[in-house]
Amino acid sequence: MKTQTESGGIVTLTKEGEQLVENSPLYNDGLRPTTRAEHSWNSYNFASLWIGMSICLPTYAMAAGLISLGMNWWQAIITIILGNCIVLIPILLNSHAGTKFGIPYPVFARLWFGSKGAHIPAVARGLIGAGWFGINCWFGGASIDTLLMSMSGWENVPGHLWIAFFAFWLLNVWIAYRGPEAIKKMEAWAAPVLIIMSLALLVWALTKAGGWGPMLSAPSKFTSTADFLKVFFPSLTGAIAFWATMALNIPDFCRYAKSQRAQAVGQSVALPTTMGFFSFIGVAVASATVVIYGEAIWDPAAVLAKFSPFAIFLGTIGIVLATLTTNVAANIVAPARAVENLIPRRLTYEHGAIIAGVLSLLMQPWYILENFGNYIFLWLGTYGALLGPIDGIAIADYWLVRKRRIHLVELYKTNGIYSYRTGYNSRALWAMAIGIVIPFICKAVPSLAIIWDNAWTIGLLISMALYTWMMKHDATILSAQDYEKVTRRTSESQAS
Repeated sequence: MKTQTESGGIVTLTKEGEQLVENSPLYNDGLRPTTRAEHSWNSYNFASLWIGMSICLPTYAMAAGLISLGMNWWQAIITIILGNCIVLIPILLNSHAGTKFGIPYPVFARLWFGSKGAHIPAVARGLIGAGWFGINCWFGGASIDTLLMSMSGWENVPGHLWIAFFAFWLLNVWIAYRGPEAIKKMEAWAAPVLIIMSLALLVWALTKAGGWGPMLSAPSKFTSTADFLKVFFPSLTGAIAFWATMALNIPDFCRYAKSQRAQAVGQSVALPTTMGFFSFIGVAVASATVVIYGEAIWDPAAVLAKFSPFAIFLGTIGIVLATLTTNVAANIVAPARAVENLIPRRLTYEHGAIIAGVLSLLMQPWYILENFGNYIFLWLGTYGALLGPIDGIAIADYWLVRKRRIHLVELYKTNGIYSYRTGYNSRALWAMAIGIVIPFICKAVPSLAIIWDNAWTIGLLISMALYTWMMKHDATILSAQDYEKVTRRTSESQAS
């Protein structure tokens, strides 16, 4: 029986296929494959998604953190751009699966971890997303608090910082609750506004500082290449890990792509350029404050607090927009889908968004942001080591093991081929565990510290190689003939 249709490189369920799984406990409206009509996101939608997510206070803070660790402006920017070019590779590789088969990340994970085992990578990604959600809410709330103090007697209100934080947290949860389509619309108009505001901040810094020279003249603090590399490699891992989360759950968005070209062009153009651009603005503006005010001010809200009331008002709008566009897209969809996937018949995306918001508070973002060491080494470095192996398994399974052939109906069966014997794919568990443990062991051995400093990359390569080898002759792999038996080929005109 033909249970799926492929047209223009996009696979959807046939009516017969839908009837086979619509009553499955692993199926609901949020986790099902998208229909042809739902593949509506074009290149601009993906570009605006990444512009909105990249222009955010954590990006600004990461650039600032690298400067505080001793880099000069161009060393920091190159590190960030290089990290984003590297992480763009797994993003695009995993995007292909989401676009072709229209499945969200937790369902994609069933392919390699099993129907029950999929909860492991889904929850791991979800917990980190919740952590990022809290971090962005803290950044945004603290910035709003700073700006309010510059305009009124807000500083006299008891607990004013916490009031600003919780109010902003509630706004984020409310918008996230409205779902991916609302996120798409918000990103589309917010992206150009954020670019204009970022350029305005750069022009102000350039004008006030008297040109590029005074702004960017601070030298590197490293006296040798060896000293630089000790900071460069863990910083590069931090830059990669910044979006390693999205490298996993990018199918949550690419399942709506019009075509592979639409998602690939939009993402490739927007991610590394926007991250480099906004990081440069962070470095340039902070360097300009040394010339203008006699001290480096790394907090954009503290810079804006020195402006006129009208400029502060516009700046507050910019900070709110920058934080919202990142938070509701990058940090809430994955944990919401992970929660939904736990009990698909009883929990919805909306339930997941609320639970993820509450979980973000339990992860204490104020501690993570206590200093740049916590932020770059503890937070970014550690979760990069955890997610790299999962990224490696996802890429190996789809591209090297299965050759981009998936039986959609089987993903929604509790006893299907992708349930394996017990609901868990033991090969994936072993590949993940080994990919995580080796870098952590090397962390404790000084002579092998470089392995830990590149934990995301090393873990990804280890798990990718192990998983590919262990799955070489697995019974769940569809041959080209097996794939054709369940797939109906049609032209795009017929599909529409």
